Amino acid sequence: MNRLLDKVMLITGGGSGLGRQVAILAAQEGAKVVVTDKEEDRIGPVVQAITDTGGTACGVRADVCQEDEVAAAVELAVETYGRLDVAHANAGVTVPGQGSISLEDVTIDQWNAVNDTNLLGVFLTLKHAVRAMKSSSGGSIVVTSSAASLVAYPGFGAYVAGKAGVNGLVRAAAFEFGRYGIRVNATCPTHGMSVNFGLEPSAEVVGLSYEQAAGNWDPEAAVIPLRLPFPPGLEHNAWPIIFLASDESQYMSGVSFPTCDGGQHARTSIPFPDNWVLSAESEKSIQTKI
Repeated sequence: MNRLLDKVMLITGGGSGLGRQVAILAAQEGAKVVVTDKEEDRIGPVVQAITDTGGTACGVRADVCQEDEVAAAVELAVETYGRLDVAHANAGVTVPGQGSISLEDVTIDQWNAVNDTNLLGVFLTLKHAVRAMKSSSGGSIVVTSSAASLVAYPGFGAYVAGKAGVNGLVRAAAFEFGRYGIRVNATCPTHGMSVNFGLEPSAEVVGLSYEQAAGNWDPEAAVIPLRLPFPPGLEHNAWPIIFLASDESQYMSGVSFPTCDGGQHARTSIPFPDNWVLSAESEKSIQTKI
């Protein structure tokens, strides 16, 4: 299908992981793609991968923490392709120590290192994307949030706070930008996220999810309630973003929903055994207490 035929799509953090996967799929769906990344040497291979298969793409280095660089990336999209239809605010970083630092021990510098990218960077992308989209017939902004915005990850307090802030920003932006025909939504990935997310920026781009890289997938041993014969991959988080970018979701805005959760958000926090039923004795005891 050509869900994004002739749409111009800007992707931040597009040099690896989910952003790279979205860039490739978007081009396959007909989009003209502008790839940005803080790591400049990661941009060229993505652009090359797209153009080698007949797609249209260009790229520019951009640190989403720097407003002038975000503005320049949006300007490149408009100057190169005439407009901006879709912005994927994807760039994000994890916490120092990968969950090993208690929230009470997080320094201000560590807090800012996470949320200057994860929250401020999203705000700056929204700010400049909407200015470009206002001059056309609307557009779609899709943000990569996280399941951490919906549930707590131990040791990831700064990340949890920033991603929860992203969801609030999405709601506020959807309310304000709707008057221009601009939609704003977020996905909250759970499983199927990139190995590179936890690696140094200089690391080789792997192109696999954690589950894929682990090998020997056994659905019966997985924590995911949904049992499928293959592990969740980057594409399982990327396709919902393509959907939100496309006209198929024209009346969706202000929504932040989990992707690739495999039923995680369908389960209760209380560990009920399989085929659990309330016994007559237990029910009688509860009624007595009431």
